[in-house]
Amino acid sequence: GRDVYLKLPVTPWEAALGATIKVPTPSGFVDLKMPEGTSSGKRLRLKGRGIPGSPPGDLYVTAEITLPPANSDLAKEFYRKMRQELHYNPRGHLEA
Repeated sequence: GRDVYLKLPVTPWEAALGATIKVPTPSGFVDLKMPEGTSSGKRLRLKGRGIPGSPPGDLYVTAEITLPPANSDLAKEFYRKMRQELHYNPRGHLEA
């Protein structure tokens, strides 16, 4: 087929708050509107942005949230503050 698949690295704030991100397509870059609250693994379709032809293929973009490294005291403190303020447990649904 003419469909194209792209794994797109996104920052946590782009995923949480939404963002417009330039993504490559076979015919050049286009702006992708990342919806607010996007989870890692979410797949977005850009209709007609795959390989050109009749009909053109679609571009499927899979969001992959990437974490900034905690390689400085400031970054580590930021992560500690997030842990303290957000009270988020992504495994809560696994607990009895």
